[in-house]
Amino acid sequence: MSFLVLLLCFATVLAGRLVSLEPLVSPRQDIASECSASSGSLSCHNTSSVTNLCCFESPGGLLLQTQFWDTDPSTGPDDSWTIHGLWPDNCDGTFEQSCDPSRAYTNIASLLTGQGASDTLAFMQQFWIDINGLNEQFWEHEWAKHGTCMSTLIPHCLPSGSPSGAEAVAYFQTVVKLFKSLPTYKWLADQGITPSSTATFSLSQITNALTTASGGFKPALQCEGSNLNAISWYFNLRGSVIDGEFVPISSPISSTCPSTGLHYPLKTGGSGSPTDPPDLPLQSHVQAIMNSTGTVVGGLLSLGTWSTQTLATYTLAGTQSSFTMKSSKGPCGVDAGTFKCGTDVASTPFSAVASGDRLLLASGGNTVFSSDGVPSGQTVFAVFTGSGHSQTYTLSIVSA
Repeated sequence: MSFLVLLLCFATVLAGRLVSLEPLVSPRQDIASECSASSGSLSCHNTSSVTNLCCFESPGGLLLQTQFWDTDPSTGPDDSWTIHGLWPDNCDGTFEQSCDPSRAYTNIASLLTGQGASDTLAFMQQFWIDINGLNEQFWEHEWAKHGTCMSTLIPHCLPSGSPSGAEAVAYFQTVVKLFKSLPTYKWLADQGITPSSTATFSLSQITNALTTASGGFKPALQCEGSNLNAISWYFNLRGSVIDGEFVPISSPISSTCPSTGLHYPLKTGGSGSPTDPPDLPLQSHVQAIMNSTGTVVGGLLSLGTWSTQTLATYTLAGTQSSFTMKSSKGPCGVDAGTFKCGTDVASTPFSAVASGDRLLLASGGNTVFSSDGVPSGQTVFAVFTGSGHSQTYTLSIVSA
């Protein structure tokens, strides 16, 4: 059966019956497991040793789809929780982490785009958001820490000839697909539980609402003080993470929230409607935000170099999904991986990715840029796309 058909038929057990899901993400045509999701053993339920770990998730057979409710600063739409990740806990609740540093891929956006998963990337750029705007580093961290520990995603489990990083692409596609099947905000809203600056709830009100909506499966909630902050939905898996059957179970652990007086706060500046990204300014400065600290350190000069001197004014023409840039030196573009501006530079398209209240510059869908050092005084550095140089950062577009 093709991967496309498997994705469209992906199903989960809810309330004792199999409920088919709608198509959730544009699938890749070239990656599928050789596992049977209907006849294989269910993770954490085997009674004897399983030798083919390409089709049996082990030791991390207790899978958590984790979500955030970030409010200050807020991330994602006001009417949706956001993705944290997919974690393979061991069946006893312990876990492995960072299992294969050789597969700690970077430039996740480029990896997804290059392997036909641009729709997955577009969804992640709206719903898988780092609270400090460092989306690439967030995605890299989740894959390296958790994805590399999944036995069914080890490269030799993939079809012969699969491109490098294909297992990571499959991981991100599966996380997005699973997240879409778990509309935490909607399930709460359908029971009359919505964000508020004044209302309080009991833990049982919230867990009972979610348990009912999910078909009888109780999640684990986490709070910061009395504020609702995160949720974990638990699964066992039959088959591969790529295209297997995620079977929901109730959380084996208790929520960490107090039993009464819970707050479900509004997202900062929100009203319960989807967050509108910042408008694309026609005249802008471009600031550099260090990935290591989240602080602003200078920005771009008119030649496209990184500096702490007075920032250049750029003229942007187009829409957030595709625009051109020009400085006083001439058009701007990426040439052999280097951002440049000048009369002899061929203009290339850029896009803008909303991250909280910031609008990040992206080249080829990738919001990460890097240089060989940090500027100071009169010292400036060339700007490269991707994270191949020692200092990595994102570039924030701000109105001039």
